[in-house]
Amino acid sequence: MDKVFAGLFYSMAQAQVRLKTSSEISAAQRRGDAIITTKKYAAASNRQKPNEKHTRKIEEEQESFHIEHVSADVGKAIMQARQAKGLTQKDLATKINEKPQIVSDYETGKGVKNQNVLAKMEKVLGVKLRGKEVGYPLVPPKK
Repeated sequence: MDKVFAGLFYSMAQAQVRLKTSSEISAAQRRGDAIITTKKYAAASNRQKPNEKHTRKIEEEQESFHIEHVSADVGKAIMQARQAKGLTQKDLATKINEKPQIVSDYETGKGVKNQNVLAKMEKVLGVKLRGKEVGYPLVPPKK
């Protein structure tokens, strides 16, 4: 008898045959050959690797990712320093070349901590926003 391998294949005397058209499939069914269909995973896509390996890697990862946000103390220090300088959120955002929404997020404590943004805010506001002395005046480095 014939043995089935994979996909739309069947074998005759250990020769593997691929069935491409519906007429070939129906002819094999009339002969009583066993036919197995398999799913093509990367059909009609420009992927080089099969999808199974990537999903297995993701399932094996057990790491929990935590995004660090700005603390409430830093947000309060930003707000007080900005108001002391007489700046609006929009004015501060334009001075540090960021969007006003980012300044708002930092002041409310929802912003994702970014050292570059905090450094720009420190320079404009003249207040330390990183380290232990949050809210203290920024002292220029001695020469």
